[in-house]
Amino acid sequence: MTHHYSGPNFGFPRGDARLDLTDLFAFPKRDDASKSIVIMNAHPSHSLDPTEPTTDEPFAPEAIYELRIDTNGDMKADIAYRARFKYGEEGAMTATIRLAEGQEAAGRGEVGEIIFEGAPVSMGRDAKVTTSGEYRLFAGWRSDPFFFDIVGVQNNMQFTGDDWFADKDVCSIAMEIPVSAIGGGARLNLWHRSLVQVDGKWVQADRGARPTQTPFLAEAERETYLDGEPAQDERFVPMFAHALEQSGGYTREGAEAAARSLLPDVLPYDPKRPAAYPGNGRMPRDDAKDVFLTVFNGRLTWDKCGPHTDMLDELPYLGPPHRDRAIGAEAGRGRSTVQVVGR
Repeated sequence: MTHHYSGPNFGFPRGDARLDLTDLFAFPKRDDASKSIVIMNAHPSHSLDPTEPTTDEPFAPEAIYELRIDTNGDMKADIAYRARFKYGEEGAMTATIRLAEGQEAAGRGEVGEIIFEGAPVSMGRDAKVTTSGEYRLFAGWRSDPFFFDIVGVQNNMQFTGDDWFADKDVCSIAMEIPVSAIGGGARLNLWHRSLVQVDGKWVQADRGARPTQTPFLAEAERETYLDGEPAQDERFVPMFAHALEQSGGYTREGAEAAARSLLPDVLPYDPKRPAAYPGNGRMPRDDAKDVFLTVFNGRLTWDKCGPHTDMLDELPYLGPPHRDRAIGAEAGRGRSTVQVVGR
C-alpha cells in the first residue's frame, strides 16, 4: 500500500483500482483528547500504467473496506469498523459502517452493530460529514495527501522534488472515533483491508498499514502476503531481508534487523500521545516516504517533496478533490458522467 499499487506486478489488487488501499492515518483530535481520527484511503484516481484503468466510481459496492484494531498486542483484530457502499434510487452512493468486536471482528463478513446507515458519499469539492452519537464520518473523493517524486525513482533515484501526486485524488473514509470505543486509551495496532466475495467467500484483496511494503516481496508471494494477517508476518522476514541485503547495502544481520522494523505490517498508535510517524500513529503531513527511504541504510534520505498545502485542520482533514465527479443512476453498471473543474 501507499505506493498506490498493491497487487502482483504492482498492479491494482485483482485488477480493480477501487480495492487498492493507499494510506492509513491515525491521530488524536486537536483540543479533544477523548476522540481519535482515523483515515483510510483507497482507490487512487490515477495510474502510472495506462493499461491499469481507474474509474470515477469511488468505492466498490461489492466490497468491504475495514479498519482493524488490535488492543492487546497479539496482532489479531479485537475491533473492526466495516464500511459498505450502495446506490439509492436516485443514483447517489451512501455508506453503512458497522462495528464488530471479539469473534465477529476476527472473522470476515458483513456483521456488527450499525454505527452509520445511509451516510452520503461526497463526489465533489463540498465535504458531507455525518454525525451519529459520538462518531463523525466522511466518505468520498479528496485530494491525495501522498507526496513523492515518482519521476526521481524512475530516474535511478535522482530526486528533483517533482511531486507527481500534487494534483491527484483519492477516495477517503475519515472517522472521528471516541477513544472509549477503541480500548479506552490502550496502545493499539491498526491496519486496514479490502475484501470481495469470490465463489461465495470473502477474500482479502489488499491489506496494510505502513508505506511501500509489497515491493520487498517476490511476485509469487504477493497474493499470500495480501491475504494474510499481521500475526503471520514473521514468515516474510527472510524475503524482506533478502531484498534489503541486495539493494540497501546491508550485511545479512543488518538486513534482517531492518526487515523486522517493517514487520508486522501495522501502525502502532497510542491515543494518549501526540501522533508522529513511525513511532506513534501518522498525521497526513508526516513524510512517511522519507522515513521509508531510511531503510536503504542511509543511501537515500529525502526525495525533496513536502506535504501538500491543501490539507485541513478538521474532518475530513484532506483537501478538496481536484475535480468534481457526478455519478448518475447508471454508475453502478459502469456508466458515469464527470464534470472537470479548474485547478
